[in-house]
Amino acid sequence: MTVVATEVLVVGSGAGGAVTAATLARAGRTVTVVEEGPYLDPDAFEPFSLAEMVAKYRHGGSSAALGRPAIAYAEGRCVGGSTEINSGLYHRLPLDLAQQWRDTYRIDEFTPDALERYADRVEEELAVTRLPGAPPPSSAVLERGAVKLGWRAVEFARVFRYEHGGRAVKQTMARTFLPRAVEAGARILPDCRVVRLLRQGDRVTGAHCERTRPDGTTEVLTITADHVFVCAGAIQTPALLQRSGIRRNVGRGLKMHATVKIAARFPHPVDHGDVPMHRVTEFAPSLTIGGSASRRGHVAMALADSAADYRDALEHWEHVAVYYAAIRSEGSGRVVALPGLRAPLVLYNLTESDMSRLARALVHLGEVLLAAGATELYPSVSGGGVARETRDLARWWDALDRRTANLMTVHMTSTVRIGEDRARTGADSFGRVWGHRNLYVNDASLLPDAPGVNPQGTIMALATRNAEHFLAIA
Repeated sequence: MTVVATEVLVVGSGAGGAVTAATLARAGRTVTVVEEGPYLDPDAFEPFSLAEMVAKYRHGGSSAALGRPAIAYAEGRCVGGSTEINSGLYHRLPLDLAQQWRDTYRIDEFTPDALERYADRVEEELAVTRLPGAPPPSSAVLERGAVKLGWRAVEFARVFRYEHGGRAVKQTMARTFLPRAVEAGARILPDCRVVRLLRQGDRVTGAHCERTRPDGTTEVLTITADHVFVCAGAIQTPALLQRSGIRRNVGRGLKMHATVKIAARFPHPVDHGDVPMHRVTEFAPSLTIGGSASRRGHVAMALADSAADYRDALEHWEHVAVYYAAIRSEGSGRVVALPGLRAPLVLYNLTESDMSRLARALVHLGEVLLAAGATELYPSVSGGGVARETRDLARWWDALDRRTANLMTVHMTSTVRIGEDRARTGADSFGRVWGHRNLYVNDASLLPDAPGVNPQGTIMALATRNAEHFLAIA
């Protein structure tokens, strides 16, 4: 058995873990980052391709929260985490939600001024910017449809750097904060799964790990640490804590942006190389409309979700793009680590109001796409029927139910909420896990609720805030 000693152990290398590691390493702390997945060159795979999905996604992208209906979800499992596989769209936390969370959970130092200050710093480091030039047709569709309906739509910024010649490079953690952490002295151990945390009284002394060697064999690794930050995401973080015997307010309260999709056919070819950056915000933050990845495989899966005869549409897939509508649900879920199983059980329960809201979201999405010139709409509802005119959308209200809805999400939060209300939270206002002097969570798990937007920007701002608070007291 190999023993590694470090001052700070960071479990996970996504948005939360990478920012934590860079912040602490720059301050002179000795930092070791462990990542369950492999290190992969960010340029090694075509974005949103099947090869990328197999290499970078947990379970090859085939994860689901069980419930009626089930909700498929995706997690990154590689150095850089889900920042390596997401769209790169960037949003700040809506300030009215921040105020609501602060009051409900009694979160200290969670004022708009403080959050905006940390967001400014993150955006400067990531070179957050808008597209330099006209948006691609697949994105302009949303703006055009919204304008015709008199609805609000905006182009969101992205974490992309634009090089000479127009090449857009997504600023993932493997390209930004992790190299900066290494430059400051941090060490990254890929292919290293933390089986459980090691505890002694109210302290965590390190972690018991299994590391996969390049030849496929495994070695047992013990990492000793003075402080531990768990940043493995809203599913894997509570699972690790539970496997380690830490269960108080851990794993409950899971939140997701439940999402319905439409494969929209147009009379002309549309682009398929990127994710649309426009969003319809008329109903935000409770309901948001946007565009999804639309490679041939994505189009095929979206068409199949309708259970309609989609053969002709698939044959002309260059004319088809995939769009979505996502809601902030009233329902919630749980993450449960089961003895003997590597993967946790994930459960999610949508309320009847959520189901009604999803039907409304689907109809609004259809309205936007038809207004923008789509000729056929294939909803992610088995038996929903293909819509070609606005009047066809009416039948979707009854067609979408718990048996027929094919739902997905890429945003999971809220499994170790922060705040000073100990009855409702798993960690204090800065992520320190209740009952433990040196154990912290610093990822999407901390967000008290789903934010209604891509949470990456919020996670990174919060991780910076929490890491700097740690430096001030430890």
